[in-house]
Amino acid sequence: MALLPLILGLLAAGAIAGVLAGLFGVGGGAILVPVLYQVFEIIGVDESVRMHLAVATSLATIIPTTIRAMMKHHEKGAVDYEILRAWVPGIIIGVVIGSFIAKVVSGDVLALVFAIFAMAIALNMGLVKESWTLGKPVPKRLGGTALAGTMGVLSTLMGLGGGAFGVTALSLFGVPIHRAVATAAGFGLAISIPGALGYVISGWEVAARPPFSIGYVNLIGFALIVPATVLTAPIGVRLAHSLDRRMLRRLFAVFLALMSARMFWAFFS
Repeated sequence: MALLPLILGLLAAGAIAGVLAGLFGVGGGAILVPVLYQVFEIIGVDESVRMHLAVATSLATIIPTTIRAMMKHHEKGAVDYEILRAWVPGIIIGVVIGSFIAKVVSGDVLALVFAIFAMAIALNMGLVKESWTLGKPVPKRLGGTALAGTMGVLSTLMGLGGGAFGVTALSLFGVPIHRAVATAAGFGLAISIPGALGYVISGWEVAARPPFSIGYVNLIGFALIVPATVLTAPIGVRLAHSLDRRMLRRLFAVFLALMSARMFWAFFS
């Protein structure tokens, strides 16, 4: 395939991911991982490292995207910094554990983990009533650390920012959806920075990587995607704060279900 369509595809994926990062607090990883996986397949990257590269490059692009989205949410006073302070240490511990797990599992396992958990979250957000909660307030001590650590592990394995699990978890403890989305954007930084670094280290000496890769992070994919995500993230933030809470939850559920279905198809085909 010609190089130009691939470049345009990555730019388009970055633009869409930026909007989604602002809209759902997801960092864009839920769309970037499947797109990057397909791009690496098209250009002939070895299957043994294809999913690792997609996840790692996604995590790296989440860093600037999340910073941009969080700044915009902060301007609207929607970020709950008390929750961030309580959960970030647990998230970082989970990311470190997830990075070690990712080093020893196959790309097929990573793809299946992505598909299963994305669909589970989609079903929860789409079918469970907003009024149904596990309890209030949001746990901030041992329970909060355990929940945040689990979120860090799974997000690292899936190449996601904080939104997919963060929005779901906060919603289950009664946090309004707009505040949950804004706060989950902050989780994205705690996940993406150590997560991307972990993939750089674990993939440092892997022979099957494509050119211009640092560890499992592909610099060409990063350079093409990031400008688009940073430019479009504020659009998603404005859209999120203009939508009804119920509509935002439903859109979030549909978005994750589509991404999950795509990865299930890739796994079984």
